[in-house]
Amino acid sequence: MALKIRLARAGAKKRPVYRVVVAEATAPRDGRFIEKLGTYNPLLARDNPERVVIDIERVQHWLSVGAQPTDRVLRFLDAKDVKKRDARNNPEKAKFGKKREEREEAIRIAAEDAAKKAAEATEQPAS
Repeated sequence: MALKIRLARAGAKKRPVYRVVVAEATAPRDGRFIEKLGTYNPLLARDNPERVVIDIERVQHWLSVGAQPTDRVLRFLDAKDVKKRDARNNPEKAKFGKKREEREEAIRIAAEDAAKKAAEATEQPAS
């Protein structure tokens, strides 16, 4: 039985509120859970202390028995100095798409050609 500490959505349409819960990994997002550990209200200001409310003792208990937090919950736990979240690095994400690379290459070639023509134009009157 793989356990996850994750968010379960609640609240009205366009007014989300999330519960931080411990659930089986195969359970539906908003379905059955084992224990509610806290809440997350994304509509509150970032500096509001009620934006993320988590019972740290219970989270530490569930982490000790093998529950794995999702990335978003791990960000909350890292902010509260419960569990360290390593920064992710995806260098492929910063690369441009194929069409953009082709356009950049065409611009580079055009600039080189213009520089060659300018150099040739400056050489002819001097000779």
